[in-house]
Amino acid sequence: MVVASALISPFAIVLERKSRPKMTFKIFAKIMLISLFEPVLDHNCFYTGMKYTTATFSTAMCNILPTLTFILACIFKLEKVELRKVQSQAKVVGTLVTVGGAMMMTFIKGTTLHPPWTKGRNHRGQSRTGGAHQEDLLKGSLLLIAGCCCWSFFIISQAVIIKSYPAKLSLTALICTMGAVEGAILALAVERNDTSVWQIHLDSKLVAVLYGGLVSAFAIYTMGSVMKKRGPVFVSAFNPLSMVIVAILGSFFLAEEMYMGRVIGSIVIVIGLYLVLWGKSKDQMKSKPDAGTVEHSDQQMAVIENTEAPPDLESITIEANRVRPIKESDRIDMK
Repeated sequence: MVVASALISPFAIVLERKSRPKMTFKIFAKIMLISLFEPVLDHNCFYTGMKYTTATFSTAMCNILPTLTFILACIFKLEKVELRKVQSQAKVVGTLVTVGGAMMMTFIKGTTLHPPWTKGRNHRGQSRTGGAHQEDLLKGSLLLIAGCCCWSFFIISQAVIIKSYPAKLSLTALICTMGAVEGAILALAVERNDTSVWQIHLDSKLVAVLYGGLVSAFAIYTMGSVMKKRGPVFVSAFNPLSMVIVAILGSFFLAEEMYMGRVIGSIVIVIGLYLVLWGKSKDQMKSKPDAGTVEHSDQQMAVIENTEAPPDLESITIEANRVRPIKESDRIDMK
């Protein structure tokens, strides 16, 4: 997160120097809280939970994120759900279908497929971690659920804070900075006897740190921008789509085996996402006033304002009864 903060802070200082709202203690305390959820607690719970279980199980558990976010959004009244309306039913069903497709990709294999671009290359099966040998399913499951809850709380909290602090670049920079400080304090407290974890060399570890910082800054900023317009449920609904992208990229670059279960699960995820997006679009259309009705009303008001008032009947009567004096020219004509 130090890298993420260093990358995005200059842009926040320069581009939002005039539009940045005033910082208050209440907003600063909220930013400290959400930076504790993500990346500190979320990442540590997830990595520790994966250590006690397996990578496959950890990936499957993370797919409950859309459901958790949907429930929290309803509790905090950030998402309107009216089960009698079609758009709300589409959002609920779409969220469940998306999670179901992700689970299908994880646990169902089916027939092995051999795409043409993987011929002649060494196939890589499912990766196994050393944590599988020291599996403690209960402890690992609780840690993974805690990590998903922290991530969901972060999404909901970011949606709330961005309403009172709309400077998205500055908010992202503050989250990354506070997350780096809090993460460093936690690491010093837990790993104070192991100084080797702080050593960085010119190897893949350094590349991973730089890449992680860049992607973290971009992800938090993008989430905040989209969340401000569409809400937290819309953002979390795309989380299972990462499994589809990983499966496709793994097939191309790592020649990983492709299974029929993954293909079917990917299709199910896309269907669920479409249902969620359709429901959100209907909600957004409903929240906007009808442009035609507003325009028609404006035209009626313009006609009323531009119409001249009818003349006063009393003034007409007085004008008719008024005696006009006879001019000298009129007398000559009469003669």
